[in-house]
Amino acid sequence: MLQEWQPTCAIELLRLRARTLAKIRQFFADRSVLEVETPLLGNSIGTDPQLAFFTTEYLSPGMVCTPEACQEQAWQSPSRQTLFLQTSPEFAMKRLLAADSGSIYQIGKAFRNGESGRFHNPEFTMLEWYRVGFTLPQLMDEIAELVGGLFIDLPLQETQRVSYQDVFVSFTGLDPLVFSYQDYCNFARECGLSEAVDICGHDHALWLDFIFSHNVQPHLGKNALCMVYGYPACQSSLARINEQCAQITERVELFVNGVELGNGYHELTDAAEQSSRFDKELAIRQQQKLPVSVKDKRLIAALESGLPECSGMAIGLDRLLMLLSGSASIDDVLSFPIHRA
Repeated sequence: MLQEWQPTCAIELLRLRARTLAKIRQFFADRSVLEVETPLLGNSIGTDPQLAFFTTEYLSPGMVCTPEACQEQAWQSPSRQTLFLQTSPEFAMKRLLAADSGSIYQIGKAFRNGESGRFHNPEFTMLEWYRVGFTLPQLMDEIAELVGGLFIDLPLQETQRVSYQDVFVSFTGLDPLVFSYQDYCNFARECGLSEAVDICGHDHALWLDFIFSHNVQPHLGKNALCMVYGYPACQSSLARINEQCAQITERVELFVNGVELGNGYHELTDAAEQSSRFDKELAIRQQQKLPVSVKDKRLIAALESGLPECSGMAIGLDRLLMLLSGSASIDDVLSFPIHRA
């Protein structure tokens, strides 16, 4: 107990973090991409059923915070308001894009409840950026340039780009675009993963996540950047549909040595379509009896006003630092993870 005041991160890794952040900022400064900050607290939150969030109470000035006063206030009264700690700065950044900010990036904290382990801490650092006028292939070029440049002391093999469908078929023999409940169940049982039958039920997206994480992801990016693109449409609520194939979206994920580092999209700009997708996710949350989420109406209004054509990427910097330093756990690159906070 007496030693719990100490950081879990070596001082040299604090210096590595500082150098890495400086390189990232210089990279975007050289390309005239504007650094921005957006609120960590918000009136709404993402609707993704697979993300759990934190809430907190905001008390208006002058309100006395006593148990009696709190009990007398309504859940969302003028003097008492429930706010959400953001799981990503995405929605606020898109509002800036709609206000003609131009290309932007942000380095900041994000929060996801119920996530703790070798690769997870409920509070983590995220790099997120949006490039106006970029297609998904152009974004992938920039991802390779930025992240590859950070591995200068640990040279990587040639960057790999592969479609989700191709890599999924290669490692499982299953077509991710055609959902066969029986085939998926048989595959899970053959792999000793029979618990997937109860976990995933008849949810295609859950099956894909489960099988991909267990049977595909560990093989991706052996000493190389591996970008997987063209994710099935059932998995991408914020990406636009591919013009040549309505079964897939313009989404990419980045992997190095089996570790997922980031997630990016050719961004959906259709306000009505985005609102409809949010409603579908809210219905799923209700069916699964998950905590109530609040749809971001300000984002929808921003999309209605006009979001420029753009592509965006989010990268978990703590995981990136794990790889850069050869660390075994995210705790090794955090000053004070949740158990030391």
